[in-house]
Amino acid sequence: MSLQSPADDYKRIEKAILYLEKNAHRRPDLKEVAQAVNLSEYHFQRIFRRWAGISPKRFLQFLTLERIKALMKGAGSLLDVTYRSGLSSEGRLHDLFVNVDAVTPGEFRSRGENLKVRYGFYRSPFGDCLVAVTDRGITNLAFIQPGKRAIAVRDLKMEWKRADIAEDPATTKPYVEKIFRPGRAGGKVDLFVKGTNFQIKVWKALLRIPRGAVISYEAVARQIGRPKAVRAVANAVANNPIAFLIPCHRVILKSGAFGGYRWGSTKKKAILAWEAGREKKHNAKDAPHDHEPNFAVRLNGD
Repeated sequence: MSLQSPADDYKRIEKAILYLEKNAHRRPDLKEVAQAVNLSEYHFQRIFRRWAGISPKRFLQFLTLERIKALMKGAGSLLDVTYRSGLSSEGRLHDLFVNVDAVTPGEFRSRGENLKVRYGFYRSPFGDCLVAVTDRGITNLAFIQPGKRAIAVRDLKMEWKRADIAEDPATTKPYVEKIFRPGRAGGKVDLFVKGTNFQIKVWKALLRIPRGAVISYEAVARQIGRPKAVRAVANAVANNPIAFLIPCHRVILKSGAFGGYRWGSTKKKAILAWEAGREKKHNAKDAPHDHEPNFAVRLNGD
């Protein structure tokens, strides 16, 4: 999968989703949406298939309230299976494992002292992103808006105040290859996260939500044995430092509304619909070889 083409396509997709959000009450047809992004209906179809792997019509169906409610309704039994098995998708093995390592209490207090953090900027299927790593794994993956790189670096330095932080694309590129080109580079991705014990527990719980599924904040709270801590769960989800790999985008409101997202609600909708399309493609009998991003989980200390 080329990073160049999906990154270019995503700009059109995001614009289309924004148009749909603003005009949802009218339910615009595909021809109107295509015109809104300055494309013919034919080229609009081609871009969607190249980026999402499915037709625009099917893609847009994944964004409807009815579809989201259906996903939530069927998520309960599926999640029970995945939590018992420890896998991030029911009954399947995967070509990429995510291993989570948390900072020690001493490292948490030191705010990154004696730690080397290296970062780089890349084009992903969901727009530009910053990826930061240490010798123990990925510490940050953040989607960024055009022209906002300095803000992303500032936020990184605020999170790791005493660390040695420097731009180093040569060091970070192999990690990006694994995240967004899993057909070329399988194996394991290590995450090195800094948070409270409660936040770490929530982030590990998020890793077990299957691709193509969504659950509510209340469901996450129940899964970690803290059913009354819904607000605290929401705060932990909102402060997830590693987008996409720790799938906070799969947590929505119990009403079926998408809710907020640290990197923007439009991007959240795009990722969810993109994943749902690939999950459907994976399960189709005529598509047995799916090399799109698909993650399983290994949790240290669990």
